[in-house]
Amino acid sequence: MRATLMHSAGDVRIEDVPDSRIKNPTDALVRITASCVCGSDLHPYRSMAPGSGPARMGHELIGVVEDVGPEVVTLRPGDLVVAPFAISDSTCAFCREGLHTSCAHHEASFWDGIDDEGGQAEAVRVPLADGTLVKLPVAADSALVPSLLTLADVLGTGYHAAKMAGVRPGHRVTVIGDGAVGLLAVLSAKRLGAEQIILMGRHPARTDLGRELGATDVVAERGEEGVARVRELTGGQGTHAVLEAVGHLPAYEQAFGVVRPGGVISRVGVPQYEEAPIGFGSLFRHNVRLAGGPAPVRAYIEELLPDILDGTIEPGKVFDVETDLAGVPGGYRDMDERRSLKVLVRL
Repeated sequence: MRATLMHSAGDVRIEDVPDSRIKNPTDALVRITASCVCGSDLHPYRSMAPGSGPARMGHELIGVVEDVGPEVVTLRPGDLVVAPFAISDSTCAFCREGLHTSCAHHEASFWDGIDDEGGQAEAVRVPLADGTLVKLPVAADSALVPSLLTLADVLGTGYHAAKMAGVRPGHRVTVIGDGAVGLLAVLSAKRLGAEQIILMGRHPARTDLGRELGATDVVAERGEEGVARVRELTGGQGTHAVLEAVGHLPAYEQAFGVVRPGGVISRVGVPQYEEAPIGFGSLFRHNVRLAGGPAPVRAYIEELLPDILDGTIEPGKVFDVETDLAGVPGGYRDMDERRSLKVLVRL
C-alpha cells in the first residue's frame, strides 16, 4: 500500500510500504477514506534532522473497517469510523476521567509512537479499536466528512483549550493563532457562550473565517503592540481566558501579556520550548493559572458530534484545499508557506 513518510525537514514522500494488517486481537484494520495534514506536522517538517527519518505521518483519519481482531466487540467490517490522534482503551481510570491521552493501557500511544502506521496512508492498523474508534452514522461520501474529520484532532483540541480555560457565558477570551486549531478554539469559545472573542492573527483570509466562526475582534499586531491592542479592547483589564494555539515562546509571552488577573492561559499548541516565565512577574503576581495540554479528543466526540450532524457548527470550513494521497507532499509545502490553511486528503 501507499503511505506518507517524512525523511528529513522538507522531505516528504509517498512510498510503497507493507500492507497494514491485524496483529493483536483488539486491533481493527481500517481502509482510510479521508485524512489531512495537521499544523503540528509542520514542526518536524521544519526541524527534522537528516538521518532521523523516515517516519510515518498522519494522525487524523476517517475510514471504513475492513477487518477486526477476535476480541473486538463494538465494530464490524463496513462501519465508517473516525480515529482520534491518541490510542486509548476508554476503560482505564484515566480514560474514565476523560483523560484518554494518559491511558494506562500498555498499547496506548499517540500515532507517532507506532513506527509502522500512520493516518496519511491507504490503510491503518488501529490498536485498542473498541476504545479508540467511534462509529459515524453517515456514508463515506457524506458532505459532512470534512467536519466529522475535525473530531479526530483540531475541533477537539480547540474545544479542549476552551474547556480547560473554563470559558463560560459572559467571559472575554483571547485566541492566539489563526491556524485551524485557533479558529476552532474561536468556534468553541462561542459555543460555550463567550461574550467577547479576540482573535490574534495576521492572515486576512483566516481572520475573516475567524469572524465567521465567532470572533468579535481581530488583532493583527504582535508582541507589545498586540498586547496593548488587546488591553485597549478590554478596558485595560485583559481577558478571562487566553487560548494559545501556536506553541512557540513568543505566543506564550503574548498570552501572559493579555490575560487578566485571576485568568487562565490554556495552551494546546504543542510547545516548542521547555522553559518559560511562570514566576512573580508573569503568572504568580496576578493569580494567573496555566492549563491545557494534549487534547483528549476522544472524550469530546459524543458531545460535539450531534452539533455537526444537525449543522449547528461547521468546523470543516477550516479545510481550504483538497487533494489525493499523491498531493500530500505539496500540501505540506503549501501549509508551511501559508498558502493553505489545512489540507484535506481524500482517498
